[in-house]
Amino acid sequence: MIEDGFGENPIYQMWVAVEDKTIIGLALTYIRYSTWKGRMLYLEDIIVTESKRGKGIGKSLFLTVCKEVQLHQWNGLIWQVLDWNEPALNFYRKFNASLDPEWINGKLLPETIDIILKNESI
Repeated sequence: MIEDGFGENPIYQMWVAVEDKTIIGLALTYIRYSTWKGRMLYLEDIIVTESKRGKGIGKSLFLTVCKEVQLHQWNGLIWQVLDWNEPALNFYRKFNASLDPEWINGKLLPETIDIILKNESI
């Protein structure tokens, strides 16, 4: 993470909430480009230490990320949230976020990619 975020060519940004020299929350983002929307900021993670939740730390981190979108005049903020994570869903609902049920997430892991590339006739 040190090289990818703080090296010569950082690929992500991170904001942290600190209390008594201890990180108690973070927001991790990176630029995503959409052929439909252009530059958008992708919120990969927003995490607050469980014992510190409900104290406005997540809200502060989220609003900081929103300000970054506004500052750069990007075309929005996007993220994913698991459908069973009610606390997270409720958090985002407080901001009147659109939670899109239409898009299905897809992924390929390295071992699957290896199989695909060995059998290009798929």
